[in-house]
Amino acid sequence: MREKILSIIERNSRIDLKELAVILGAEETDVVNEMAAMEKEGIICGYHTMIDWEKTSVEKVTALIEVRVTPQRGQGFDNIAERIYKYPEVNSVYLISGGYDLLVTLEGKSLKEVSAFVSDKLSALDTVLSTATHFILKKYKDHGTILAKKYEDEREKITP
Repeated sequence: MREKILSIIERNSRIDLKELAVILGAEETDVVNEMAAMEKEGIICGYHTMIDWEKTSVEKVTALIEVRVTPQRGQGFDNIAERIYKYPEVNSVYLISGGYDLLVTLEGKSLKEVSAFVSDKLSALDTVLSTATHFILKKYKDHGTILAKKYEDEREKITP
């Protein structure tokens, strides 16, 4: 039942628990107890709302920053990752394969603000060797949700 609950709430965390119980063919109290147990165990880490900021008046810039670091003896990448994710500007930090070690995502009010964070805070960390910043220009799909609707020709069809 756990895997089914997780796959459903990952797509819709606001699903009514009665509806979830019906979908699963389970008692509502069993579903509530299972979710509470998964929260306590740290399997369910939080519930988030996805917002298409492009449709608001809020100015926001999202960046993906690739970071090369020197791993620390006995600690690997954990300590530097922790130092980075403690910055309030940082949304996520991932250990990745390839030419870089960490992928950091963050948001700022402007390109200048994000660039200042990278140069003043991130690049200044003693174990950071290099960074590469990529700004997100448009989101088409995020966390499984399609944000960019397919263009449909709204012109009227004229037939002779």
